[in-house]
Amino acid sequence: MKTEKLDLLIVHKKLEEMDGWKIEEEKWLLKKYRFRSYLDGISFVNKIAELSEKENHHPFISIDYVVITLKLSSWRANGITELDLKLIEEYDQLYRKITEQL
Repeated sequence: MKTEKLDLLIVHKKLEEMDGWKIEEEKWLLKKYRFRSYLDGISFVNKIAELSEKENHHPFISIDYVVITLKLSSWRANGITELDLKLIEEYDQLYRKITEQL
């Protein structure tokens, strides 16, 4: 997996295929996820934490009752990398799994 900073045009093109992800300050990927209950959101956060540990790449996570906000960037690249794009796809897959079980 390449860890060099991607051109923002590439990132924008990828985000066109995805739902709800935004670029912030030209170096962050940001998305808010809404859950039916607080505990569903916490379950999602726990799964994100496990995935983050496995990949050794950790997002900022904000918990606001039933809304979980994820913010991700690659510090070493000072921007968005292929790893970030891979992980946001996995985050969305985890969200779909959790919300389909409800």
